[in-house]
Amino acid sequence: MAVPKRRVSTTRRDKRRSNVWKLEAPTLTKCPQCGEYSRPHRLCANCGYYNGKQVVSKED
Repeated sequence: MAVPKRRVSTTRRDKRRSNVWKLEAPTLTKCPQCGEYSRPHRLCANCGYYNGKQVVSKED
C-alpha cells in the first residue's frame, strides 16, 4: 500500500489546492458589423469582417 515517505508541508499542500493555476475563459469582443462575439484581433466567423473590411465573403 502506498504511504507517503515524508510529510507534505502546509505551503506545498495549499499551493496544490489553490485556484491560481486553473485556465481562464478567452476574452470575447462584439463584432461591430454583426454583433456576434468573437476573439479579439481575429476574423469574425459569422460575417467575415476584420477591422471594418470584408476579408472573406459569407453566403447568406
